[in-house]
Amino acid sequence: MPVESVFPLLEPLLPLISKPIQYVGGELNSQIKDWDDAEVRWALMYPDAYEVGLPNQGVMILYEVLNEQPGVLAERTYSVWPDLAALMRANGVPAFTVDGHRPVKAFDVLGISFSTELGYTNMLEHLDLAGIPIHARDRTDDHPLVIAGGHAAFNPEPIADFIDAAVLGDGEQAVLEITDVLKQAKYDGASREETLHRLASAGGVYVPAFYDVDYLPDGRIQRVAPNRSDIPFRVHKRTTMDLDAWPYPKQPLVPLAETVHERMSVEIFRGCTRGCRFCQAGMITRPVRERSITGIGEMVETGLKASGYEEVGLLSLSSADHSEIGDIAKGLADRYEGTQTSLSLPSTRVDAFNIDLAQELSRNGRRSGLTFAPEGGSERLRKVINKMVSKDDLVKTVTTAYGAGWRQVKLYFMCGLPTETDEDVLEIADMAREVIRVGRQVTGTRDVRCTVSIGGFVPKPHTPFQWASQLDAETTDRRLKLLRDAINADKSTAKAIGYRYHDGKPGIVEGLLSRGDRRIGAVIEQVWRDGGIFDGWREHFSYERWMSAASAIGIDVGWYTTREREENEVLPWDHLDSGLDKEWLWADWQEALDETELDDCRWIPCFDCGVCPQMGTEIQIGPTGAKLLPLSVV
Repeated sequence: MPVESVFPLLEPLLPLISKPIQYVGGELNSQIKDWDDAEVRWALMYPDAYEVGLPNQGVMILYEVLNEQPGVLAERTYSVWPDLAALMRANGVPAFTVDGHRPVKAFDVLGISFSTELGYTNMLEHLDLAGIPIHARDRTDDHPLVIAGGHAAFNPEPIADFIDAAVLGDGEQAVLEITDVLKQAKYDGASREETLHRLASAGGVYVPAFYDVDYLPDGRIQRVAPNRSDIPFRVHKRTTMDLDAWPYPKQPLVPLAETVHERMSVEIFRGCTRGCRFCQAGMITRPVRERSITGIGEMVETGLKASGYEEVGLLSLSSADHSEIGDIAKGLADRYEGTQTSLSLPSTRVDAFNIDLAQELSRNGRRSGLTFAPEGGSERLRKVINKMVSKDDLVKTVTTAYGAGWRQVKLYFMCGLPTETDEDVLEIADMAREVIRVGRQVTGTRDVRCTVSIGGFVPKPHTPFQWASQLDAETTDRRLKLLRDAINADKSTAKAIGYRYHDGKPGIVEGLLSRGDRRIGAVIEQVWRDGGIFDGWREHFSYERWMSAASAIGIDVGWYTTREREENEVLPWDHLDSGLDKEWLWADWQEALDETELDDCRWIPCFDCGVCPQMGTEIQIGPTGAKLLPLSVV
């Protein structure tokens, strides 16, 4: 049966709200496929506002991958602002997709991509607006399967009550395999439970309902085990090894409304082996998989023609680490010289920065400020976090940049890293002053700027710091104030140094959600029922609401955040395999406490983290560095 658009009900509400254009759809390269021709229908959600969600690469890729398949339909849905949500409830308008404005409840799957845990309350709001029971146990065969993905799904236990399933890792192949299972299940007339069983039994999809959690008297987890004999004890992440085989997006979406990123993006490689101990993204996306120069060039050309964008972002966790980045940058700069197309590397390490590379990237377009992330304020602390960047490295880099014509540098740091002291944080002020000093010396002018941006550190699952104590909000805020005062104390440089900081309270809530277990679900639900949504937005976030909800439910927030874990404690995510050996992570945690650095394993012998053997590959060191090779080759 056809599913009618809700737009006739929605349209009269649009003049009554802010930014109505974000709900109308019709973007360049969006798709609306025939409902009746589809056997499996996906609603893909990014649980934040349209302006944040539309540029998200993960959703954009899956949208295109699914819609390329015959008999498969995919549409997008985003969180709606409170002004529209209130009107939708008052006028009986359900949550909808922006493509066909079809009710989310009518789809077979609601796939939600979580980049951050602060989107959890937005998920509950959307489920409620859609008319889908927020608890998975209350859903029937008439409701879509709710499947979580993204980096925050590597510990989905806090939302285990609300999702039907989770997928760990890369989604390109996973969504197609899930689609095939759903297609066969619908053909067989399988029930919801049977369909979930088919997804879970192969070990590539996590269904929380098929796992039971037992607790010790002191509140720690005793074990997490499947409650069916044919369900695996561990669920493994999905890894797309050949990125050239998945050149998406081919037709990037071009928004009608303003979004946070107004550019076309090409992911030049995936994964990172730098080994920064705080970085969950670097740990869970191993191994490194590079896209070829040819593949990158073809993606840029295709995407520009399809979108009309004038800026191309070359994306990865550290884009300058691509083994052929110099040739990539020169080739693209040559190709688009004399056009309006500009190139950018949104993420660059201090020790990977090359002035020739920067000159190539700025040859055809605007010369923006340079951004670097030393992360830790002192040399000692950077050894703890394995961020092998010295103050001398930074000074040399910015000296070269200022000498080549740049006038603005941004530096990113974290406050509350393990073993940190007040003195470690105060060294950030010294570093910023030195940056200004050398900038003035090299340029012969006072017209140079340095912006210091800093926020609270949150320990994450599947990293060496997953056992660490998180710094409490009060101490974080005190240190941030100390740093501000230290920057302002030197009148000769204070006006040249910008200072941006995020207070410690949102980090405590993020810490509760990132390392929480299933008992935290009740807190999330209570916060949502108390009006909590858009927790990633300063104007909507309420620390008091979260603390009040936790207190009412009997949850000790400090037990989940500021408590250090022991080596043998069962962690809520231990049954979810990111590819990293827990023993290796613990050993690296001990190395951190000893202030011992580890080199990038792409270019030296393997540290045996556990990832490569599971991928069916081994590292081979050659004259141009390390390459991942199939085991059959080596």
